[in-house]
Formats: sequence, structure tokens, C-alpha cells
Amino acid sequence: MPHGTPQNTSRNGRAPAPPPAPPPVGALLRSWRQRRGLSQLDLACEADISTRHVSFLETGRSQPSRGMLIHLAERLDVPLRDRNALLVAAGFAPVYSEHGLDSPAMQAARKAVDLVLTGHEPFPALAVDRHWHLLAANRAVAPLLEGVSPELLAGPVNVLRLSLHPDGLAGRIGNWAQWREHVLSRLTRQIEASADPVLVALRSELQGYPAPASAAGGGGGGAEGHHPDVVVPLRLHTSVGLLSLFSTTTVFGTAVDVTLSELAIEAFFPAEAETADRLRGALAEIPSPPRGEG
Repeated sequence: MPHGTPQNTSRNGRAPAPPPAPPPVGALLRSWRQRRGLSQLDLACEADISTRHVSFLETGRSQPSRGMLIHLAERLDVPLRDRNALLVAAGFAPVYSEHGLDSPAMQAARKAVDLVLTGHEPFPALAVDRHWHLLAANRAVAPLLEGVSPELLAGPVNVLRLSLHPDGLAGRIGNWAQWREHVLSRLTRQIEASADPVLVALRSELQGYPAPASAAGGGGGGAEGHHPDVVVPLRLHTSVGLLSLFSTTTVFGTAVDVTLSELAIEAFFPAEAETADRLRGALAEIPSPPRGEG
């Protein structure tokens, strides 16, 4: 073999198997339709096309135009990232941009995120991506992180892992079993909507975490402070006292950038007057950032 000639072979001397071919666009459309629980007739009615045309697109007998793909993706509520994948599978270039949150193109969006986070103080708020990685947080989040293992705070920080990990918040959550069920149920709904394999792996990891000692004997069920049919609170023991919080989620509803469409702001509100007072007192002890910094 001549020197300098690379050979792409496995240890047994055979060439490695080529990567599997991506599924055709018709199979992707069928998968999204089935994930949304729609029949071909349902989708045809939603998209104002014939059932036969839907069938032909899914079986590959007809090739969709770019406009038809985008139209069907809108009807199926396909995330922007996956809309790009549909377009590529059909031989078209992606149409939805993807910029990092710190890129110049995202400057206005980043300012909006910082404004929302800061404006929510003295109550905690944070921004996460589609895999629940922490992107930004306000100062009021700091008291919640007391005693968390430094390894869990090394980037990228996953807030669901932080919540249920034995070295994270789990041991200080007064209604651990109730909160765990809430987190896993929410994650399951997200998986059903997106089929994201990263989220599937994350759910499996979270399900494997042991119950903290504080939850032994069912004490973590959180009957006290439980709000049936209204909200599931996070009841967290901290150095400033017990905090009872519920959360809301804010998204950019008109986003046409992949990164921005996947960004969510989790804002926590006090479920009790005592929690509001404790958070105000805790924030007063935290220095404000220098002017010009988020």
C-alpha cells in the first residue's frame, strides 16, 4: 500500500458499513401525521387537499413542492428544526435560519430575554433550550441552588437533571414524589410531540434516580400544600425558609429562527405570601450586576 494513502477500514480489515440512508420525505410526513394522531383524511381536510394526494406524497408516488411541504408542516405543527429536515429530504435547501443566542442576528431577541428575566425579579426565572439546558437566569435563581454539587453546575447545566438528581435539588424538595411525577409527565408530553431521542435518553436517566432519604416512607408525596386540579408547586427548603413556587412557560410565538423557536422562559411565582416575602428578602442580599450587564 503506498504511503500516504488513507484506508477507511474497521479492525477486521473490512470497510465500515455506510451510514443508513435518511428516510424519504414521504415516510417523514407519515411519521408526523401519525404522531399527531391524524388519519390521511384528517390531514387532507386540514390542508385542503385530497386524501389521494396525501397518500401519493407519503408513498413517494408524488413529490411535494417546497410550498406544499411548508403548508403540510404548518398543519402538522412540525417544529422548525424538523421542517428543515423535511425540506432537505425532499431535495430543497433549509429555509429556517439557526443562530446562536449570542450572535448579532439574535441581539434583539437576547435583549428581550434579559428584559423578561430581570423584570421578573425578585422571583426566579430562567431560559432553557429544547433539551432543558440552561441558557440564562436572573439573580433570584441563586438561592434555589444552595448545596448543589459543582459537577451539576458545570456547563451545560440541564435544569431537569438539576431538579431530580440526588446531588441536586432532590433532597430539599418537600414534595419530591409529586414534583418528580410532574417533571416526567411534562417531559413525556414533549417527547410525544417531538420524538427527540435526546429527551428520550434524558427521561430514562431521570427515571433511574433514587428517591432522596427525605422521601422515605412516602413523606415526599407532598400532600401538604398540594393544589389538586390547579397547579403543581415546587416546595423547596432553602436557607431563607420553605419556598412554594409554581411556574409558567413563555415562548416566542412568531419565531422563524430555529434557536429562538426552541427557547422557553420558565418563570416561577410564589404560591404563598410567605414565599414572596422570603424571595424579596433573599434578593436584597444579592449584589446587583454592574450597569450594562445582564
